[in-house]
Amino acid sequence: MVKDRYGNPLYDCTQETAAHLDRAVEALLHFSPEVEQAVGDALSSGPASPVAQSFAAYLGLLGTEPGEAVTARQRFDRYTTGVDIPSLPVRERLHLAAAAAWLDGDMHRAGGLLEELSLAYPTDALALAVGHQLDFFTGDAVRLRDRIGGALGAWDTEEPHRGLMMGMYAFGLEESGQYRLAEQAGLAAVEQNPRDVWAIHAVVHTYEMQGRVAEGIRYLDARRDHWSRGNYLNVHNWWHYALYALEAGDTATALSIYDAALHNADSPGTAMELLDAAALLWRIRLAGAEPTARWEALADAWATRADPPYYAFNDVHAVMAYAGAGRLGEATRLVADRRRWLAQEGSDTVTNRRMTMEIGLPACEALVAHAQGRHGTVVDLLWPLRRRFHEFGGSHAQRDALQKTLLDSALRSGRHELARALISERIGLRPDSSYNWSARASLADGLGDAALAAVARRHARDASEAAAEGLRTPPPRPDSAAPSAV
Repeated sequence: MVKDRYGNPLYDCTQETAAHLDRAVEALLHFSPEVEQAVGDALSSGPASPVAQSFAAYLGLLGTEPGEAVTARQRFDRYTTGVDIPSLPVRERLHLAAAAAWLDGDMHRAGGLLEELSLAYPTDALALAVGHQLDFFTGDAVRLRDRIGGALGAWDTEEPHRGLMMGMYAFGLEESGQYRLAEQAGLAAVEQNPRDVWAIHAVVHTYEMQGRVAEGIRYLDARRDHWSRGNYLNVHNWWHYALYALEAGDTATALSIYDAALHNADSPGTAMELLDAAALLWRIRLAGAEPTARWEALADAWATRADPPYYAFNDVHAVMAYAGAGRLGEATRLVADRRRWLAQEGSDTVTNRRMTMEIGLPACEALVAHAQGRHGTVVDLLWPLRRRFHEFGGSHAQRDALQKTLLDSALRSGRHELARALISERIGLRPDSSYNWSARASLADGLGDAALAAVARRHARDASEAAAEGLRTPPPRPDSAAPSAV
C-alpha cells in the first residue's frame, strides 16, 4: 500500500497523489500559499482519495471565510455521496468524519475526532496541524498544548518535520502560560527550520506575554527574511511587530506597518487580515488617537464582505471597525442580525452559536457602548466575561484588546476599585509593560494622588525606553511584505 512520508498508509491513493499530499502537508506546516496548488494537484490525480478530499475540506475552512466553506461543503458532499465510508480504513474514516463535523459547524467534535485519530496515528501531520488550528479557533489552550505534546514521543528525532511539530507545541505551551518551556521549544524549532513561521510566531508570543519587547523586536528583525513575505502568517507577524512598537511608545511605526502590511488599497480583504487591522487600530484608539481615514477604509472593507453568522471572533472585529469609524448603525445592525439568527431554530452542535450568544454578542455590544461613551455599560458587559474570552477563540494577545477595553472603561467610569484590581493583575504578569504603568498613572490621577501618578509615569517612561532599545535602528519597511490571502 502507498504510504505518506511519515509511514502512514494511504487508501485508494497512487504514488503520484501521495507525493502531492506530502507536498501539501509540508506547505501547510510552513503556512505557504503553495498548499492550494498542491491540494488541487492531489485531487486531480487522485479524486477518490479520502485524505485528499478531507484535506481539501479542511483548506476551505482554515481561513474562516464563509464563502470558501460553502464551496468546500459542496465538493465534499459530491464526493461522499458515492463513497461507502464504513468500509474505509479507520484513518480515512476519521479524517472524513472530522471534515464533515467541521463543515457542519461542530468545531469541538471535529477536534475530538482528530485527537482520536492522532492516538492511532500520532505521525499524521495533517491531523495534528488541523487539530491544532481547531484548538486555536475554539480557544482550548490545554488541548492546543497536549494534542501535540501527546504525539511528539512517536516522532523520530531524525524526521525533519519533527521540528515543525515542536513549533506547534511551543505555541500550545505559550497559550498555557508555560513561557520558559515555550521559548525553549520555539527557539529549538526555528533553529532546526528557520522558515517555521508558526514557531517564530510562538516565540514572539512568549516575549509579548512577558513584556520582553526589545527582545521581541530584535528577534523579528533578525529573521524577517524568513517570516515577512511569502506565507499566510506574514501579516499577523507584522501585527505583532506593531504591538511591540506601541509598547515602545512609537505609534508612528505601528501605523506605518498598518499602512504597508495590515491594510491598504491592495489588501485582499480576508477576515484574518482585517481582524488584525481592527485590533491594532482599536488599541491605538484606546491610547487616545483617532486615525479616522484608516477606520473608514477598514469599515468599508468589512461592510463589503457582509458576512453571514459564521465565526463570532470575526464579528467582534467587524464591530470594532464600525465602532472605531463611528458607524454605529452598521455595528448595531450586525448585532441585531446575529440575534435574529440565534432566535431561529438551529443545531446546538454549531459551535459558533454558543460562541456568539455567550461571548460574541456581549463583546460587540460593549464595543458599541464604548464608542458611545457608556463606559459603565462596558464594564457591566465585560467584567463577568473577562475570564471566559478564550471561549470564542484567538490568543491571549489578540483577546487583550477586550481586556484593555474593560480597563479603559473602568477608569473612565470611576470604577476605581475594579480598575485597581485589573491593573494589579496586569502589572503582576507584565511588570515591564509601559501600558500597564500608564494605566496605573491614570488611576492615580482619578484618585487625586499626584505622587503615585508621577511614580507610575516614571515606570511607564522607563519601560517604554527599554522597549525602544529594539527600535534604535530604523524598523524594517513592511512594504515588501505584501499581504497574502489566508
